[in-house]
Amino acid sequence: MSKIEERKPLTTPYVYIDLDKVEKNIKNMTERLANAGIAHRPHIKTHKSIELAKKQIEMGSVGITVAKLAEAEVMNEAGINDIFIAYPIVGEQNLLRLKALCSSSQIRTIVDSYTIASGISSVGESLNKKIEVLIEIDGGSHRGGVQPGEATLDFAKSIADLPGIKIVGLFVYSGQVYGEKDHSGIKKKSQEEAEILINTQQLLNQNGFDIQITSGGSTPSSFFASDLEGITESRAGNYIFCDMNAVHLGVADMNECALKICSTVVSTPLPGYATIDAGSKTITSDLSVKGDTYGTIYGKEGVKLVKLNEEHGYLRFDPSVYQFKVGDVVEIIPNHSCVVPNLNDKIYAFRNGTFEREIRIDARGANY
Repeated sequence: MSKIEERKPLTTPYVYIDLDKVEKNIKNMTERLANAGIAHRPHIKTHKSIELAKKQIEMGSVGITVAKLAEAEVMNEAGINDIFIAYPIVGEQNLLRLKALCSSSQIRTIVDSYTIASGISSVGESLNKKIEVLIEIDGGSHRGGVQPGEATLDFAKSIADLPGIKIVGLFVYSGQVYGEKDHSGIKKKSQEEAEILINTQQLLNQNGFDIQITSGGSTPSSFFASDLEGITESRAGNYIFCDMNAVHLGVADMNECALKICSTVVSTPLPGYATIDAGSKTITSDLSVKGDTYGTIYGKEGVKLVKLNEEHGYLRFDPSVYQFKVGDVVEIIPNHSCVVPNLNDKIYAFRNGTFEREIRIDARGANY
């Protein structure tokens, strides 16, 4: 009986992970970074699971990174209390939530404007403590941050006297690495990312600051950790599952992809056409960094997932090579695995092809 057939009693569409691959991916990334002298603080927005976050810490991570306060609240309530919130915190209500978190846990966050810095400082003053902040530097994607070098120094000086914060580090996200075509391009972007952090750190420290933390490292750049050498922390998150984007970038192969979606063929309207029961509410609608498909049908290279409706996926293939019948089950490797857990209340965990347990997506919808 095939592995897919063994899973058929579960109702499709469903998302499952291979625990052996998950643990191997964690071990390899943590060791890879450690060999370059870099601590690992993984971004848990990839999985949003308390169980998997604790697994990462058990296997060597120094803490976690989150995107939103709600993710931090879920993880903090579960006893994870060393959290970096890698997102600008704006508004009175959010500052009250930050205050509650900082009352009991080690919380760091980012600043890239006086407005954000002064708000966080007010929280620190109310707690009679200094909240540790990292200055966000624009790594080239222009998503956020101040410009590197002198502009960062000027900004640091402008907020240095705020009484409720302590500037402890620098933060950069270089998302444009996902646009690179090959290893040499990824390595070059990784080196540039490290240089931005290290050079700006040196500049600030030469001017009276004490910058100890340099936070960078996406999944692609962290696969080339030696090119990030000199930074102190990597926030790589996607690596725990990997996906087709990682495969296309050449930093993983399909056998290392730990997360897949199982789906059933529900219609075969024409030769070369089949429809599955997984659509945009199960599979991410993100296209891959290479090509125009919505995921890869594992083990069937010539079958393309060309379109998604909410509850339907459209397969196209050469009918002289492939045939499908209603009831057939396929496995899909998503283009971007980080989106998929947030679409599901639970994912199924398998080991050696055998179902082991359900894993709750505890921070599902915690996007605020």
